[in-house]
Amino acid sequence: MAERKGLEDLPGVGPATAEKLKEAGYGSIEAIAVSSSSELASIAEIGESTAQKIINAARQAADVGGFETGDLVLERRKLVGKLRFGSKALDELMGGGIETQAITEFYGEFGSGKTQIGHQMAVNTQLPAENGGLDGSVVIIDTENTFRPERITQMVKGLSARNGTEYDIEEFLKNIHVAKAYNSNHQILLVDTANDLANKLKDTDKPVRLLIVDSLTAHFRAEYVGRGTLADRQQKLNKHMHELMKFAGLYNAAILVTNQVMAKPDAFFGDPTKPIGGHIVGHTATFRLYLRKSKGEKRIARLVDSPNLPEGEAIFSVTTEGVKD
Repeated sequence: MAERKGLEDLPGVGPATAEKLKEAGYGSIEAIAVSSSSELASIAEIGESTAQKIINAARQAADVGGFETGDLVLERRKLVGKLRFGSKALDELMGGGIETQAITEFYGEFGSGKTQIGHQMAVNTQLPAENGGLDGSVVIIDTENTFRPERITQMVKGLSARNGTEYDIEEFLKNIHVAKAYNSNHQILLVDTANDLANKLKDTDKPVRLLIVDSLTAHFRAEYVGRGTLADRQQKLNKHMHELMKFAGLYNAAILVTNQVMAKPDAFFGDPTKPIGGHIVGHTATFRLYLRKSKGEKRIARLVDSPNLPEGEAIFSVTTEGVKD
């Protein structure tokens, strides 16, 4: 394999420009290869034609952006990992678990288990592949202050009991990187920060393999009120979703986002709730699951959208020890 190139190896990028790009979250050649010339021009304070030259060179160096034949796509699909839930019913519904290189969205009302699944996956990701994990670390963008380390502790204990292995709780907590997002702009910027972190951890024994955004839409919903702001909101949400998708591809990571529902008063048939974010979120998320409460600890997950799996439902429980059948 060729020696890994740095930013300064690209034509037109001197030390000062490289510094500006790194500060703006473009720390790798891959990140530049998939950005737009106008974006790069304004960040690095260079002309658009220069920016385009830099991007083209980065595309060649990173080998992204051209057409590929189906057999190559198949090769890359072989790298796709599956992250298991710890519930057979959920795993079967999802064809073996949550996929890397994809966005999986969980939506439902308050208390339907969205955040619990997020916590469980933050634990499971760290397990080796033979135990249903991805052998990696986790980044959580927490928008509603719902991350609880105590919950992780309970789940690791539950896992130790189930697998008959004494897991180190401290170690699990160390591999979860949490950032609180204070508003939608901050939330979008945190994906850049996550990129930097993933870049740093890329060649360690625990690369970032899962990025959670809990909740994807809360800030957008609170800040963009009324019909007049809808176009702006959707545009920003669209950019955010595509940045997440980009992250998934660059690091072969799974993306898990949670979403709230709003009442749809005109629905006479079926369920009168629908997820926030409209078509933008619906079309960009690869898999969509609708969660709802059942009796006691029981929850029902319905697979609403998937490129290759049939629609279906799974019943699982959310207990003190975590998510299980």
